[in-house]
Amino acid sequence: MKVLYFLVSILALASVSFAYDPSPLQDFCVAIKDPKDGVFVNGKFCKDPALVKAEDFFKHIDPGNPVNALGSQVTPVFVDQLFGLNTLGISLARIDFAPKGLNPPHIHPRGTEILTVLEGTLYVGFVTSNQDKNRLFTKVLNKGDVFVFPIGLIHFQLNVGYGNAVAIAALSSQNPGVITIANALFKSNPLISDEVLTKAFQVDKSIVDYLQGQTWYDNN
Repeated sequence: MKVLYFLVSILALASVSFAYDPSPLQDFCVAIKDPKDGVFVNGKFCKDPALVKAEDFFKHIDPGNPVNALGSQVTPVFVDQLFGLNTLGISLARIDFAPKGLNPPHIHPRGTEILTVLEGTLYVGFVTSNQDKNRLFTKVLNKGDVFVFPIGLIHFQLNVGYGNAVAIAALSSQNPGVITIANALFKSNPLISDEVLTKAFQVDKSIVDYLQGQTWYDNN
């Protein structure tokens, strides 16, 4: 009888450990009653394996042009750019920096990032959640250095060298998503109410209006 209770306990624990929803691969996926009206799934529809070619797993990446307001250019290689990544749970991005260029504070809602510096010197960091009192972790990285940004946390990279810099970011999702903080707050469509932003930032309405009137560049 004790053996039976033990086996039942193990099965119960096993069922709990596997009772979870898979991570979403896009911002949302609204359910429908009739499949014929469906246009997207959690991921991509799969190609017939008999029709798959080597080219489905290959992509060439040219250097990005960082000549813009931010001084950086992100070239993503997510599932939308390389279909062979579908279901594999990984992706990457090349980031090119002009001198003093910035990859501004942003988050990846669906992926942890591990950054490798190929050229130059970067000042990087991330901020923890409110529960951890928003602690800031920073590091100056040189060629060959690696740094990890945990999933969902605000992070950034700034070129503090005198020349251009290049980095490769590997991510733990085929579609990690990107939310640039400034763009999301001051360039949303439609715009967030002045009343919300003035109270959130404890500033005058004129400052919010000024920020919403700026051109917020997207380097992705």
